[in-house]
Amino acid sequence: MAYESISHMATQQQFGFTTPTKPHPLDAFSLDGVYRTNWGGAVHADSLEVLRSLPDDSIDLVVTSPPYALHFKKEYGNANQEEYIEWLLPFAREIRRVLLDTGSFVLNVGGAWVPGKPTRSIYTYKLLVALVEDVGLELAQEFFWYNPAKMPVPAEWVTVRRIRVKDSVEFVWWFSKTPFPKATNRAVLRPYSKDMIRLNKKGLQATKRPAGHVINESFANTENGGSIPPNVLDEDTPTDLLKFGNNAANDPYTRRCKEAGVKIHPARFPAILPEFFIKMLTDPEDVVIDPFAGSNTTGMVAEGLDRRWIGIDMEASYLEASRFRFDDFDGRGPSEVEVTVSKNKTKRRRESSRAKG
Repeated sequence: MAYESISHMATQQQFGFTTPTKPHPLDAFSLDGVYRTNWGGAVHADSLEVLRSLPDDSIDLVVTSPPYALHFKKEYGNANQEEYIEWLLPFAREIRRVLLDTGSFVLNVGGAWVPGKPTRSIYTYKLLVALVEDVGLELAQEFFWYNPAKMPVPAEWVTVRRIRVKDSVEFVWWFSKTPFPKATNRAVLRPYSKDMIRLNKKGLQATKRPAGHVINESFANTENGGSIPPNVLDEDTPTDLLKFGNNAANDPYTRRCKEAGVKIHPARFPAILPEFFIKMLTDPEDVVIDPFAGSNTTGMVAEGLDRRWIGIDMEASYLEASRFRFDDFDGRGPSEVEVTVSKNKTKRRRESSRAKG
């Protein structure tokens, strides 16, 4: 399958070619989709307007990565640092409204530098405070995405003057509508480390650490299905954390885009990021929304995990290419909308069976 990110997980799920017993989300919310799969659909629209159309208390999880606030404009449309908070808060208010009391909102945001200075902007911290104090969201927990693929910028400070280091960490904030959202870390357990297995075999005597923490004999118990993961997402470590880049040149999506001659989304997050939170914060057939879907990584992951999903984006070309993510779902992809490719361009042909709400 194209879903390689699952293959190394401690707990693998076998993806059956199933269909939901609950209504399709495009039908349930009367949305007109560019394409649909068994479990969800992509919507070409202003996501704020779509969110406003949804009923209160109707969504289980929103997981997204909006365009970042950068001190230079990227092609996919960033608000600058001063405008960013004001721009994002209306989306957050609607997200809080549509979330169930058990629902969660997972937001990936990147940091930025102060233009012209070797100092960091604090816009992310201002945003965090506004989302909690102004919008009324609860900060359930902060996570950190270690992205080794990030470029060493600003070049002036990192590679020319050499007075700063490469910024390789991004925030992933887990918000909730109430202090007790649906969640279980049992769904994202990692394999026990070799040290933990050794301690279990050897046995552990109760002890007290210098900081005052009491370690009892049950600490080395390896009968709980795995170790509880930390709040740092990276991979290739002895504890099987998740380290990943987002610039894979030969993943199926990128390869198909190149073959078809269509535009590749310039800022994709890796499948493991939404996968982690979808597993931990939802159950099968729950509804997951990404209001800034881009290449629709979230939708692909939700499809593989049997969650109903909606991906929304204003850029038609990104959604057009995002259908490639579903090519290897063996009939579960958006078969009713075809892409025909000429030498230099892509043309979309919509069949009469186009998804309708």
